[in-house]
Amino acid sequence: MIKKNSLIFLLFLQLSLLSALAQEKKPVQISDLTKIVSTSDHKLTPDGKHLIFVKNFIEQEKEKYQYKSQVFIAPIDNPDRARPLTSSDNSTRSAELSPDGKTLAFVRSKDGKAQIYLLSLEGGEAQVLTSAKHGASSPKWSPDGKKILFSSTLPIWELEGEPTWEYERPGREFGDEPHYGAIKDGKAKEDVKPNVDGSLEEMRAYLAKNAADKDPKVITRLNFLGEKDLSPDMQFSHLSVIDINTKESRQLTNGFQNYFSADWAPDGNFLLASSVKYEDHPDETMHTDVYRIPLDGGSPTQVLHIEDHRVGNPSFSPDGEWVLVSGQDITEPSYNLGMLGIMKPDGSQFRWITEDLDRSVYSGKWSKDGQHIYYTAPNIGGVTLFRTSIEGGSTTPLIEGPVGVQSFDIDSDRLVYALTQIENPSEIYLADLDAGNAQKFSSFNDSWLAERKISKPTAHQISQDGFEIDYWVMEPVDRREGEKYPTVLQMHGGPSAMWGPGEFSMWHEYQTMTARGYGVVYANPRGSGGYGRAFQKGNFQDWGDGPASDVLGSLDDAQSRYDWIDGDQLFLTGGSYAGYLTAWIVGHDHRFKAAFAQRGVYELTFFLGEGNAWRLVPNHFGYPWEEGVKEILDYNSPQTYVDQIQTPLLIKHGDVDYRTGVRQSELLYKSLKILGKPVEYVRYPGEGHELSRSGDINRRIDRIARIIEFFERYRD
Repeated sequence: MIKKNSLIFLLFLQLSLLSALAQEKKPVQISDLTKIVSTSDHKLTPDGKHLIFVKNFIEQEKEKYQYKSQVFIAPIDNPDRARPLTSSDNSTRSAELSPDGKTLAFVRSKDGKAQIYLLSLEGGEAQVLTSAKHGASSPKWSPDGKKILFSSTLPIWELEGEPTWEYERPGREFGDEPHYGAIKDGKAKEDVKPNVDGSLEEMRAYLAKNAADKDPKVITRLNFLGEKDLSPDMQFSHLSVIDINTKESRQLTNGFQNYFSADWAPDGNFLLASSVKYEDHPDETMHTDVYRIPLDGGSPTQVLHIEDHRVGNPSFSPDGEWVLVSGQDITEPSYNLGMLGIMKPDGSQFRWITEDLDRSVYSGKWSKDGQHIYYTAPNIGGVTLFRTSIEGGSTTPLIEGPVGVQSFDIDSDRLVYALTQIENPSEIYLADLDAGNAQKFSSFNDSWLAERKISKPTAHQISQDGFEIDYWVMEPVDRREGEKYPTVLQMHGGPSAMWGPGEFSMWHEYQTMTARGYGVVYANPRGSGGYGRAFQKGNFQDWGDGPASDVLGSLDDAQSRYDWIDGDQLFLTGGSYAGYLTAWIVGHDHRFKAAFAQRGVYELTFFLGEGNAWRLVPNHFGYPWEEGVKEILDYNSPQTYVDQIQTPLLIKHGDVDYRTGVRQSELLYKSLKILGKPVEYVRYPGEGHELSRSGDINRRIDRIARIIEFFERYRD
């Protein structure tokens, strides 16, 4: 007979085993995509006691996932008491705190248009402030907190006067017909009745009415492709200011000129903004300047112009003595890096302050004492936070290494930032102004990550044609010694993007692949950003041979280092430019069991005419009608080698991807189908180029599962 205490012992043992099983971690799941939380728009309140930020997350509603953005406030000394300021029912963005720290301005959609709302931090409901006909965005408080500057985008037909560039319809004059955008109730604003059989004016009114219904779309401009639709109509961004008490608004700028990225002078008497007075058509103008905009109704005047440069995004120092601007030499826009400079408010004494950094920088923040500029830049596989001194020009990396600083703010003695790490895709940290004494402030992802196994990358480097190529290896979760594992070579797009452990967007995809028993190898081939101008220009007129040798060389080196990589079970994938590189590689190298080419370009001359990213062709190769360029484009086009492709290929594109153009993938697929090659084609309805990062969440989940399922068909 078993004694009572023996029964108790057995029961205790069973409970312990069950508890251990319950606590056992499992690999990252595909559906964990919906659990990832990130933050943005971090703002320290003027009294230094609170942090305001936007929480970005995913929520399920009636079996469909939705993106959500919600403004939160948290006490600096007690982050566990973070609370939402806005509802998750209506996503918010561009949160800006008033100078006294008592009111929050943010942008939310109302009746299909973005408008600016105000919310008192002392309590109450958010109240809509603007009712702009074409919406309002980019709110910025005046220094006295009594007004808000905002931006609206106006269609060309609502602007008075005529543009300065030559009208693009020979035989016609600007305004010689009622513009189709102005036609209402079947009549034009000149009260000309549309009549196809009437006078020339009536016929033109008839044609304009059809165009008003977008049937047909009439195109005369060069940049007529948007992201998900045609963009035949020109629009211009203009600045307005609204009184928060009376709600009276006044448009400060007008005409056929864009004004954007403006900042108030500390005395509130004028603005500085990015703009350019077009001498040529806007689609053919690459540079921008800095303009001074008076608040008393006077005309804007140019204060900074640098030949062959775009400059803008002005930001006043706290005392108003200096202005920070960003800029770029546009003689080779695909290779010259973004820089920061400073000038006096009148445009004098301009000088670059990050020219020697050899990294692309696009915006920064002043320290409260006006002595330093803080900014981030892609850097060797991470996103580094830098600080540059105004006086001596010395630059110090504050947060560097295999991490990514995604958003930050500073006050007189504190730094707050969102950080991507290998262990966690995004959390908030607080530190001193030197980035020392860092303390974790948020724990949005901790609970679900505590139940997951994470694969950590190991960094390596190879030398190729004088370039030092960084690459990383991630081993399969639960790898067992002595066993071989299939491995995926992942490649980035751009081609000037950069991957590394500090890159947020691929964190989940890498983890799901290692969770399914695949190793992952990824590299930054020549042409990548984050390594300086010479490295970025390493792919000039060479999108195929050089970059392919870099990523394949990285894979070869990884195989020599890791005996668990099964050289007979290698897989390949990449998107955008890396979709191109996937097709290029399988047309030249047959080692891969299967490959997945995503939203790529495969015929470069064709790309010039189809994608809105068409300038990559002249910037990286030249125009096909220039001497010798057509031959280079043909040599570098994967379509040229389509008959050499033997690898089973899955091709993916969004139905309305106007950045690379869906006809590119149709051409590749149809060619392979005619040739009888193993190929499958996936088209996502309603999706553009950003499907993998910001597309429909259910489709994003489908995409990752579809990659793995396709590879599993060919995995031994």
